[in-house]
Amino acid sequence: MASPCSLLSEEQFQCSICLDVFTDPVSIPCGHNFCKACIKRYWDSTDLCQCPLCMKIFHRRPEPDVNRTLRGVAEYFKGLRVRDREDSSAEPGEVVCDVCTGRKRQALKSCLICLTSYCDIHLEPHQIAPALKRHQLIDPVKNLEDRICKKHNKLLELFCRIDQTSVCQFCSETDHKAHNTVSLEEECDQRKAQLGKTEAKVKQMIQERLQKVKEIKHSVELSKRHTEREMSDKVQIFTALVHAFEKCKAELIGVVEPMQEAAERWAEGLIKELEQEITELKRISSELGQLLHTEDHQLLQSSPSWCLPVKTKDWSEISVQSHLPLGYMKRAVSHLEDKLIRFHNEMENELKKLSEAEMKIIQQYAVDVTLDPNTAYPELILSVDGKQVRYGDQSQNLSKNPKRFTYIYSVLGKEGFSSGKSYYEVQVKGKTEWDLGVATESINRQGWSPLSPEDGLWTFGLGTDNDYEPNDPKVHHHLKKTPQKVGVFVDYEEGRVSIYDVDVTARSHICSFTGYKFTEKLYPYFHCGYPDGKRNIAPLVISPVSVVEIFNSKASLKKPELVNSE
Repeated sequence: MASPCSLLSEEQFQCSICLDVFTDPVSIPCGHNFCKACIKRYWDSTDLCQCPLCMKIFHRRPEPDVNRTLRGVAEYFKGLRVRDREDSSAEPGEVVCDVCTGRKRQALKSCLICLTSYCDIHLEPHQIAPALKRHQLIDPVKNLEDRICKKHNKLLELFCRIDQTSVCQFCSETDHKAHNTVSLEEECDQRKAQLGKTEAKVKQMIQERLQKVKEIKHSVELSKRHTEREMSDKVQIFTALVHAFEKCKAELIGVVEPMQEAAERWAEGLIKELEQEITELKRISSELGQLLHTEDHQLLQSSPSWCLPVKTKDWSEISVQSHLPLGYMKRAVSHLEDKLIRFHNEMENELKKLSEAEMKIIQQYAVDVTLDPNTAYPELILSVDGKQVRYGDQSQNLSKNPKRFTYIYSVLGKEGFSSGKSYYEVQVKGKTEWDLGVATESINRQGWSPLSPEDGLWTFGLGTDNDYEPNDPKVHHHLKKTPQKVGVFVDYEEGRVSIYDVDVTARSHICSFTGYKFTEKLYPYFHCGYPDGKRNIAPLVISPVSVVEIFNSKASLKKPELVNSE
C-alpha cells in the first residue's frame, strides 16, 4: 500500500502568489491558503480587499488564521527539497545555478534574456509563466554576460578569424560579412589542437632540461670524486714531504748533536790538562819567589836544579776551531733541496693539469657579448658587429639617453647576466689604460667620480700610473707579466667576479671579488681609459673563446683558483 506522502506532490502545497512551497501558511474566510507575507503584500498593494483566487470581496480586511496542519506539511516538503539540493549539488567545474543560496545546484539552462543560469527547481517559472516561456533558453554556460553580443543581444556562436573576436549570427551577416567566420566549437577544437602540440613541445623541453640537469649533476659528482682523489693524492705528497723534512731533521740532529758532545768532551779534557799545568806552574812560581829571597850561598847551592827549563806541553800546536764541521749539514741540506726540486716539478705538472681543467670549465660558460651603442660615451666608436670599441676624433651628436655614459669613456654589453655562470674574453693589446669587468643595471652613468663595488661596479685594469689594480683596494691580485687578453668570469648565485690572464703562454688567475649578493642584472663593462695623444688608441676587442687555443696552450705553473670550486 502506498504511503500518504507518495500520493502528494509539492505543487499541492505551493502558494498561488509566490509559486513556492508555503511559508507560514494562513487561511482567509473563503477557505483558500496563502503565505502570510504574500497575502499581506497583495492586500497592501490594492485598495480592494479580495481573494486572489476566487476573487471574493471582503468589505473589511479579515485577519488570516494560521493553518498549523498545512504549515507542518509545507515544512516537510521544504526539508525534502533541502536534502534533494544537497544530494544534487553541482560538482567543481560545472555551471551552477545563480539563484540558489547556500549550496549551489547544477544549472539546467541559461536564459539569454535574464542572463541567469537556473537549476531544475528555479527554472520552473520559465516553464509555467506565459511571459517567461518566451525567453530564449540555452544549455548552461559560464560567464553568460560575456557570451552575449552587446550590439545585438544575441549569443556569440561564431568566431571571426580576421578580427580574432567572437561574434553573433547578426554580426557575421553585417560587420563581418566578408570575413572568415567559423563556429566557436571549430575554433576551440583547432586551438586546443595547437595547444596540445605546444604542450607536447613544452613537455619535451622539460624532459630535455631534466636530462640536462641530470647530466650536469652527474658531471659535478664525477668532478667531485675526481677532486677528492686528486686532493687525496696531493695530501699524500705533502705528507711525504713533511715526513722527509722530519727525517732529514732527525738525521741532522742525530749526527750534529754527538759531534757537538764529542767536541765538548775534547774541550773539557784540554781545559782540565791546562788547569793541571797551571797549578803546577803556580807551585813552581811560588818556590822561585821564595828562592829569590834566600841568602846568596843557599841560592847558589839550589839554583842549578831550577835553572833547567820547565817541561810543559806545547799548546801552540793545539788549534781550537770556532765552529763545528758543516760537511754533513751541507750534504743533508743538499739532499733535502733535491727532494724539494723533485716535488716542485711534480707540483708544476699537476698544476698544469689543474689549469687546463679550469679553462675547460670556464669555456663551458662562454657567452656571446655584443656592445650596446645606446650606452657608449659620445666620443667612442663601435664597430659594425659590436665587437670593438675605440676613440673617435670628436664627440658625436647623439640623442639624449639615460642609459648613456656622459663623463666616463665607457660602454656596456647588450647581454646581461641575472643567473648562472658567464664568461667572456677581451683583447687589451696596445692599450695603456683600460678597465674590464661587470656593472649593475642601475650604475650611475652621469657622474665622473671613481666607482667601486659599493656603487655596482667590479673591474680590474691598467691605470694612468702604469699599475694594474682592481677597483677595490681590499682585493689582492697576482700578475707577473703584461696581459694581452683578459677573461671575465661571473658566478651570479655565488656572488663572485673573477679576472684571468688568458694569454696563450701565461694563463693564470689574477683576482676575484667574492662575498657579494647580486640582486640586479649585471652587464659586461668596458672602459677604454682616457685619450693621450697617439697613445692608448688601440681598441678593446671582444674575442671569441677558442677551445683549440685553450688546450694547445701551456698552462701557468702557478696554481690558479679553480672555477668549479667557486
